[in-house]
Amino acid sequence: MRTSVEDEAVDFVRELIRIDSVNTGDPATIGDGETRAARFVQAKLEEVGIATTFVEPVPGRGSVVARMLGSDPDAEALIVHAHLDVVPVDAENWTHPPFGAEIHDGMLYGRGAVDMKNFAGVILAIARDLARAGTLPRRDLIFAFLADEEAGGTWGAKWLVENRPELFDGAGDAISEVGGFSVPILPDRRAYLLATAEKGVGHVGLTAHGEAGHGSRPRPTDAVTRLAGAAARIGEHRFPVVRTQALDAFLRVVGEARGAQFTDDGLDAQLDELGFTGRLIQASARQTAAPTVLRAGGKFNVIPAAAHAQLDVRALPGSEDELRAELLRLAGEDIDLDWDISISPISSPIDAEFVGTISRALVEEDPDGVVVPYLLPASTDNKHFAKLGVRGYGFVPLRVPDDFDVYGQFHAADERVPVDALRFAARTTHRILTTA
Repeated sequence: MRTSVEDEAVDFVRELIRIDSVNTGDPATIGDGETRAARFVQAKLEEVGIATTFVEPVPGRGSVVARMLGSDPDAEALIVHAHLDVVPVDAENWTHPPFGAEIHDGMLYGRGAVDMKNFAGVILAIARDLARAGTLPRRDLIFAFLADEEAGGTWGAKWLVENRPELFDGAGDAISEVGGFSVPILPDRRAYLLATAEKGVGHVGLTAHGEAGHGSRPRPTDAVTRLAGAAARIGEHRFPVVRTQALDAFLRVVGEARGAQFTDDGLDAQLDELGFTGRLIQASARQTAAPTVLRAGGKFNVIPAAAHAQLDVRALPGSEDELRAELLRLAGEDIDLDWDISISPISSPIDAEFVGTISRALVEEDPDGVVVPYLLPASTDNKHFAKLGVRGYGFVPLRVPDDFDVYGQFHAADERVPVDALRFAARTTHRILTTA
């Protein structure tokens, strides 16, 4: 692979960061940044002869898809995708301009440096390199640069899956975020996390009803009091550890390497020893329900007739029914529960052929590295492609210093990534796509 691919990848990441494609989730405040980013990608692909499909379901929400034919017509296609939108920024909290794409002390700063214009720039450079060299991968490669991931993919991956599924005909696997970054959890070795499963995302409402009255005559049965009790019980509850396939694989690989045996009762304390990585795994080891919004009343001396709360709920694969039953129990019989798991959890095989491809490519670039499966406690566009029967994996390979928390960069001020890690991503991803 020519060094120019690494250089071009870094350049494209910087150019994409400079395109302000903030997705506020509110149509009234979203500009045309996603479309401008998609048109930039489209121009770069077509410049080297790659045919593209541009879609814009509503103004400003553009996506680009391109298929590169492989040598084996019987092989399942591989979707390689990245989203072009980013979350909002508060520039006052940044040391460097969030859309400046400046490099300081070997670090590239900017919104999207990790989430996820890094991978968009990398796969754009790789697609161009394959086209210029006339390299024919074994599988069809479907490059997808998507809008609206940060607000659930309604006008991006979700829209494409529902309205243009033919663009992904024959696809069996997908690779995207969140994983691939190195973490210091093995002695004298680097572990690279591979997301093989994702929690589902739900918005659950709680409502308590009571009798309106004067604030001078409170009662234990008032709506606010009962709602507060329900929210407190749920927020303080620690759900039990669930040994999913991904968690079992993580604990087995890490336990063997560290000479330790993980137990359910002592898991939190054992994971604490893994630092920031342990906190990530703690969130993926059990169901979670966090009260995030409380609403009641409008005047300090009036007891309201109703009180409302919203919960951020994250469901493990196959455990939605158990989670709902537990929330009903914790809330209590006199609390109404509005259950909505809007994005279902997904799980992909940890022993799939594509997982072996990823592992071999990684070791070629880092002989002291090992790929470790895990369950992502958040959500990506892989969930939408799962509706087409596609197995989704999160792996953006970044070799970073041991004290650099890549996951901690997501949605953070001063989001940044080591430039050397981008070069590593270009080399490793190139190996993955050409050997898959």
